[in-house]
Amino acid sequence: MTSPRNGTASAAADSEWLDIIRRIHDARAVAVLAITGGGSGVISQLLRVPGASRTVLEACVPYAHAALVDWLKWTPEQDCSRRTALAMAAVAWRRAGELAAREPERWSGASQLGVACTAALASDRPKRGDHRCWIAVHSLEATRLCGLTLVKGARTRAE
Repeated sequence: MTSPRNGTASAAADSEWLDIIRRIHDARAVAVLAITGGGSGVISQLLRVPGASRTVLEACVPYAHAALVDWLKWTPEQDCSRRTALAMAAVAWRRAGELAAREPERWSGASQLGVACTAALASDRPKRGDHRCWIAVHSLEATRLCGLTLVKGARTRAE
């Protein structure tokens, strides 16, 4: 497994990453993920570790601008922005609630989360702005947001 942290297959990084995913799967929470751009690899990372069926209700990749507009039900000024990530997470949270409500005996007591990542990373065409990503997690209790700006040209898309 390749570590998403640095794109290498170091055993220590893989072990650390697997431990993080196992802890996510062991938490009493279920999530809908909405991921655009370069963040979509996290979906396969989560699903390849046993226990994903206890955590992931749904994962979607509204990659094209039109797909993102459909997901949000409005047109964002920028696909990769803090506002867009927060809105994507809120929509994902509502969807998690809808899906969990269909199986109350299975998901009773589980927190529902909406997780979103929107990323503008290395591409085969010139980018106008910074290489960056925004990650948002929305729940009944709180919303958290994290942003990261990367140095252009310092990494490949996989890194």
